[in-house]
Amino acid sequence: MTEETSDPQRRRGGITSMQVAMSRFLRDTGLRSKLRNVAIFKAWRDALGIVLAQRARPVAFQDGVLEVSVQSSAHLQELVSFTGEQYRTKANRKLGSERIRKVVFRLERST
Repeated sequence: MTEETSDPQRRRGGITSMQVAMSRFLRDTGLRSKLRNVAIFKAWRDALGIVLAQRARPVAFQDGVLEVSVQSSAHLQELVSFTGEQYRTKANRKLGSERIRKVVFRLERST
């Protein structure tokens, strides 16, 4: 018997709890790690406000570093040189802790 069929919970078509099924689905699709970042992405968007948040979108968060894709070089320069740290601080206030240690801004590549 293979490992997959030796565990009745792992057999294809076998009965399993919804909790186990959802856990596997989230793990297998990579959604679990994305869902962990939802609060951070939301705090970032809230800190920027509606208009600027459309031009500076969070795309990744790992080890305290938030990666933000910026639409224009003008906004990129403004965020890197002047307001980025202010928005990082404001987002952390919304989160209730210093989860975002650093923000890296990248110019969005046009296709």
